[in-house]
Amino acid sequence: MNILFIGDIVGKPGRGLIRSAVASLVGRREIDLVIANVENAAGGNGITREIGETFRDQGVDVMTSGNHIWDKREALDYIELEPRLIRPANYPAGAPGKGHVVVTTKSGVSVGVINLMGRVFMAPLENPFTVVQEEIAAIRSESQVIFVDFHAEATSEKIAMGWHLDGKATAVVGTHTHVQSADQRVLPGGTAYITDVGMTGPHDSVIGVEKDVVLKRFLTGMPGRFDTARGTPRLNAVIVTADVTTGHAVAIERLSLSPDDIENYTIEETVAP
Repeated sequence: MNILFIGDIVGKPGRGLIRSAVASLVGRREIDLVIANVENAAGGNGITREIGETFRDQGVDVMTSGNHIWDKREALDYIELEPRLIRPANYPAGAPGKGHVVVTTKSGVSVGVINLMGRVFMAPLENPFTVVQEEIAAIRSESQVIFVDFHAEATSEKIAMGWHLDGKATAVVGTHTHVQSADQRVLPGGTAYITDVGMTGPHDSVIGVEKDVVLKRFLTGMPGRFDTARGTPRLNAVIVTADVTTGHAVAIERLSLSPDDIENYTIEETVAP
């Protein structure tokens, strides 16, 4: 089976790419499941019910998140209503929503999706390395295919999670830094891994924010409103091919596509593994 994971969707430019890209990629690459990180989809920070429902209508099957999941107040209610929107599993007990979901594809294959957040340079949540073991144990009886979005800042923490789950998860993909890394591989135990899938949004920016505002902050130290940039939208994603019997990954393919690339998409236009 083929799973498409779309890196952090940022603002209106990112949402526009979802509208044009998902149906095209699903059809041309025989995608069975679409997962997207949506925590920056609403104006660069957070997710709203309207946007989430639009993503669902456009073919996104599961929505993951991270440290910006609560930036829009309505997400507190929406996450309780929409089980396919998940938050990091290592939030303390009592946080709204859940950290995993098990979904069934049109072909009848069950897939477990787990969301985690790192602790290095981020909020001091529960230990993701122990929590993920509990999450996998909770869904293993329902699915052999398990996909993990690890929303983390530190490269070392992400790589460590990849090795921690090698042979235990189908894929471990990193999100949060908005810069696509070139280290995609299938680890020896059969787990597909990439340190960061990258950003689906405006790439003539500073990780999605207007350049001038960020440069002023670095030059003067003065605060400013971090508006979402608009220039050069690009979709960053990976396609993970999995053996549904063993739950092991067969391949991971890295994508970085402009709107023109999406319109004229062929397999040769992807970034080779």
